[in-house]
Order: sequence, then structure tokens, then C-alpha cells
Amino acid sequence: PDPWLATYDDTYQLAQEIAEKLHERNRYLRNGENPVKINVALRSLMQNLSGKIGQLKESLLRSVSTRQITQLEGDRRQNLVDELLTKERQLQTSFQREGAEPDLVRSSLMAGGARSSSRNNPWVLEEPEETRGFTFQEIKQQQHQIIREQDAGLDALSSILARQKQMGQDIGNELDEQNEIIDDVSALVDTTDSKIRNQTRHIKLVDGKSGSCAMMVVIVLLLVAIVVVAVWPTH
Repeated sequence: PDPWLATYDDTYQLAQEIAEKLHERNRYLRNGENPVKINVALRSLMQNLSGKIGQLKESLLRSVSTRQITQLEGDRRQNLVDELLTKERQLQTSFQREGAEPDLVRSSLMAGGARSSSRNNPWVLEEPEETRGFTFQEIKQQQHQIIREQDAGLDALSSILARQKQMGQDIGNELDEQNEIIDDVSALVDTTDSKIRNQTRHIKLVDGKSGSCAMMVVIVLLLVAIVVVAVWPTH
């Protein structure tokens, strides 16, 4: 939730509490009772109200100057602060008069502290159509719902990214394993090729020796045949 809006809501409720205290004090006065304790509490509440309004003004000025909010939003919030300042002056006047009960106090008590009508709902001013006529609490609930939906969307996105990251890691591990297999196959091919070349050279040597031996056998057989023919008696 927006801290400024939360502070504004607390300040508005404080103004309502002061109005109720003023009504109670005036009832004491009409009955001839001494409202000393209530007056002490009212002074403390009025000081607290003034301090909270001052905090809202400073925070709003800082947000507008640093462009944390739009100018339109800044104007809307300034209207809320102006309304609080008007209520503060009216409450202060009622507190000083002792006995007089201005319209602000009566209307606040009749409303029961709820901002259910457009007159009591300051957000009606320049409010977009989708929230026009909503109470401040309803707007806060709507904002909370939007935030929850955004959080759910971010959780889903985070889950998707986590799965994609895991898939990427699995693919990377698989590629590392495939590269290791390819390296092993390459090493095996190199070894096999070297053995094949050695065996080929050996076979060539054997073939060469076998060819020489065969030739010698043929020559020997021819010589033997010549000798046999030469010494064989003729008839």
C-alpha cells in the first residue's frame, strides 16, 4: 500500500475522532459537567492532527519534486490535504468556542465516520470512471487486489524463468557429456587409425617377403626340372 495514502487515512480518522470528542465535550457542557479531561485529550489530538497534516504536506512536496507521482496525482492529493486543513480549522474553531457544534461535527457524526457518499469521499474529485463513487476503503481494497494479482503474475513469471533456467542447465550438462563422448570417440579413432596404418605397413612387408619367396621357389623348381631333363636317359 502507498504510505502516503495510509497516512492520509489515519489522519482522516483522527479528524473524525476529534469531531466525536468535541460532540462529547459539548454534551458535557450542556449537562453542566466539567469536560477538563476531554479538553486535555482534545488538545493532544489537535496537535497530533496538525503534525500529521504537516507530514502529508512535506511527503507530497517531496514526491512531486522527485517525480515519484504524476502531476495529476499530485493535484489530487493536494486537494485532499486542503480538505484536511479546512477540517482542522473548523475543528479548532469548535474547540475554542466551547459549546458550539459546527456542521462539520454534526455531519461527521451522522455519517458515522464512513465516507460512503460522494460528498464525504474526497476521491470523487477527478476520479477515473472505474473508481468513481468508491469509498476510500474500497479503493484501498481495489489497490490491494491489483497488487495481489501483480504478485501472482510475478510469481508465475518467476516460476517460468526458474524452469527455463533449469532447462538451460540440463541442456548445458547434456552438451558437456556429448562433448566428452565426442572427445573419447575422436581419441579412439586416432588410436584405431594409428593401428591400421601400422598393420598396413606390416602387411606390405609380409607381402613383399612372400612374393620374393615364391619367386625363389619357382626358380628352384625350374632348375630342378632342367637338371632332370638333362640327366634323364633318352630311348
